[in-house]
Amino acid sequence: MTRYLISCLVILGIIAATGTIFFKDYWEHRYDELIARQARVYRIDEKLVWSLIYEETYFRAWIIGDADEVGLMQVTPLVARDWAKETGFKEFERQTAENVVEFLSDPERNIQVGCWYFEKLREKYRRRPAETAMTLAAYNAGPSRVEEWTAATDAATLSEAEFISLIAIPSTRAYVSSILERYRNDTVSKPTEAAPAARLPISELISGV
Repeated sequence: MTRYLISCLVILGIIAATGTIFFKDYWEHRYDELIARQARVYRIDEKLVWSLIYEETYFRAWIIGDADEVGLMQVTPLVARDWAKETGFKEFERQTAENVVEFLSDPERNIQVGCWYFEKLREKYRRRPAETAMTLAAYNAGPSRVEEWTAATDAATLSEAEFISLIAIPSTRAYVSSILERYRNDTVSKPTEAAPAARLPISELISGV
């Protein structure tokens, strides 16, 4: 009888461990298709977007931040309204004005607006050695902080490591370092990045969302 109980416990343990592994994989990759679609539109490596979401909310679409950031990519209401205005669609402007939390709680809308904002930030740092690190720092702490931290340097030539060492907010420095490490970790099981797509007018992008 004892041997039977031990066997049952072992089997239950194996089932529980297997279930945990499969659930973790499901949880971390259930938005992969949405991430890939929007990342391709805005010419961002989907693995970078995935790593950013991992750090921001660990794929919890309902999270509201301390500064009222909403959803997977922790998009602020102001950013959502700027995006809505740029689309030229009055319905989006109305939705973001009347209930921006509900609007940004939709995973695909959140990722769409978050990628749009990330790309707008990146334009300022494009082709710099620390382009990705600077964009992540600006996404987390604001572009004015990046300007402040690099004011006494030649920001256009700073290496990534040099820039990270200048980040004066410990939480932002940890945020940038963590995302970059995860992004560049070869063990992250993400699909191969597709070739960058041509940038389309935003009015065309929203039609299929």
